[in-house]
Amino acid sequence: MAVMVLLAVMLLGMLLTACSPSDDATSPAQEKALPPIKLAVVGAHSGDLASYGIPTVRAAELVAARRNASCGINGRPIELIVEDDGCKPEIATNSATKVAGGGAHAVLGHICSGATKAALGIYKESRLIAMSPSATNPALTQSGDCPNFFRTIASDDAQARLEVDFALDVLKVKKIAVLHDKGDYGKGLAEFAKSFIEADPRGEREV
Repeated sequence: MAVMVLLAVMLLGMLLTACSPSDDATSPAQEKALPPIKLAVVGAHSGDLASYGIPTVRAAELVAARRNASCGINGRPIELIVEDDGCKPEIATNSATKVAGGGAHAVLGHICSGATKAALGIYKESRLIAMSPSATNPALTQSGDCPNFFRTIASDDAQARLEVDFALDVLKVKKIAVLHDKGDYGKGLAEFAKSFIEADPRGEREV
């Protein structure tokens, strides 16, 4: 998870064009006067899924601190806006509204697919890029409704396809139990896995 978050933050830096030693030198006074690049970090920072959201914040803090210790982005410091949505869609819309109104330049989040879907319309209207390290619902990217959304994790269908292929091709199993915890992620992944197994042409499988 932390690796995917670091990749997302690095991608943000590339999109915003990081400064380099060849950039024009600026005095300390000029650097202080430059407005910050605001990166919003939105996700489950409390509740059952905080174990996913809090590492996202910590990774963003780490990368921002390292960049700010050198030159920031084109001499502009990185400022984090941290919002807790609890992985709840109804809270996510409020968080997204606050982030957009707070002048964010990009969003790292959300963590859960339901919260992400609820917030994306607000980001789209505000012309904000959002990047999630963990929202896996296929439609978030495959529907084409939100071209401003990116993710650094494979979607449910891609994950399920890999798991099923491994079970059938490598493990050579004949009976497969598909279990989930009734959560959005678990249920979505399980449904894709079950459909791939049942449609598999490599012989009869008991699911």
